[in-house]
Amino acid sequence: MQPPQTPSAEPAVQVPVMVAAELQDSLLVVMRDLHRLEGLLNHATSNLLARFGEANVLLSDNAADDSPTVVAARAALRNAVTELQFHDMASQLIVHTTQVLQGCAFRLAAETMGREDEELEAPVVAMQPERPNPVTQSEMDAGSIELF
Repeated sequence: MQPPQTPSAEPAVQVPVMVAAELQDSLLVVMRDLHRLEGLLNHATSNLLARFGEANVLLSDNAADDSPTVVAARAALRNAVTELQFHDMASQLIVHTTQVLQGCAFRLAAETMGREDEELEAPVVAMQPERPNPVTQSEMDAGSIELF
């Protein structure tokens, strides 16, 4: 049972418990989907890095070959590896978004449904990310990345 709420100077919106529960469930589904997306992205990137490694070995075996085609292939390979930084940025955004969603879901539950007597209070504030956005880069030529 929820304890009686004391009047507050802040405006309040009444949300039916079922609406809040459905919204919380939706947030948790999105969090699971983001986790799956991160796994798929990591798998694809691992495969891509392996292919780059294979291409690098093949190009290294022809180290004496300075033909324009081999030189261009080496340059393309270096540029492609540099662009893999977007994997790191995407992963950081997924983690950040998951933290925001988790904080929202727990706060929604705490605010609308209260907690059972034996249930520990969720540390909602501790779940929120410290920064509003860990990745500020929107293109390869500009921006910054928060390193872990």
